[in-house]
Amino acid sequence: MIELGKYNTLRIDHSAEQGLYLQGDETTGDILMPRRYVTPEMHIGDEVRVFIYLDQDERLIATTETPLATVGEFAFLRVAWTNKYGAFLSWGLMKDLFCPFREQKQPMLRGKGYIVYVKEDEESHRLMATAKVERYLTAASEQGENRLYHGDAVDCLIWQKTDLGFKAIVTPADSNSPTRLYYQGQLYDNQIFQQLHTGDRVTAYVDHVRQDGKIDLTLQPTGHRHTLDFAETLLRYLHENGGRCDLGDNSEPELIYDRFKVSKKAYKRAIGDLYRRHLIVITDDGIVLV
Repeated sequence: MIELGKYNTLRIDHSAEQGLYLQGDETTGDILMPRRYVTPEMHIGDEVRVFIYLDQDERLIATTETPLATVGEFAFLRVAWTNKYGAFLSWGLMKDLFCPFREQKQPMLRGKGYIVYVKEDEESHRLMATAKVERYLTAASEQGENRLYHGDAVDCLIWQKTDLGFKAIVTPADSNSPTRLYYQGQLYDNQIFQQLHTGDRVTAYVDHVRQDGKIDLTLQPTGHRHTLDFAETLLRYLHENGGRCDLGDNSEPELIYDRFKVSKKAYKRAIGDLYRRHLIVITDDGIVLV
């Protein structure tokens, strides 16, 4: 079955002046891959992985170009142009992605970027974008088949700035499911030690799944394993720097992050681990190897 707005692996059936025709199904018939996408390595009978979308005349077209998002995914896309019907977003293909006015939270402006969800319109069966992304997010859970655990790695698309930090659209980093689930996450200002902007993609870690189904996130790995790993990093740093480090309990979080790329909380946990193992002593101005 041909999946519109997604990647399909299709067999080359025959050649024509306008390009190669790929074997579709009983509903679609053969699908044209325009000549501009044809390479010398492609031959009749070969299978090719292509993205399927509709051209200006609403005909199925196969392309080897890579869109910034497929159906069922979120992306940060910029407006290429607008007309009286809506906005047209650049998404990596020759034909821009349409976002009608009814799917915009506010009037989209040319040149501006927006977080959108890519979908197939139920009425027209055309590919389109919507900025009303909340309706396509799932409530996270610590129970059931799709549960998330403290410390799980997740892929994050930074969504928007809030008074608390940043909202993010979250999906499990190691998901092999053909239909990925997306959740709403929150990164708090006191856990952020790098510049973030809407549209950035980062790896984060589950700190807590809230009762409302939203996820509190951290940019640093969490848990005992991370404490042990960084404790060894800190120990190696001491050996390589004369047995001393001038960062301690009273140091600014930014100074700790600039040097070690971990939060102050993680740094203090590692100090505690090394101290309990009698490997360091804690002084007024930092830590020292025993």
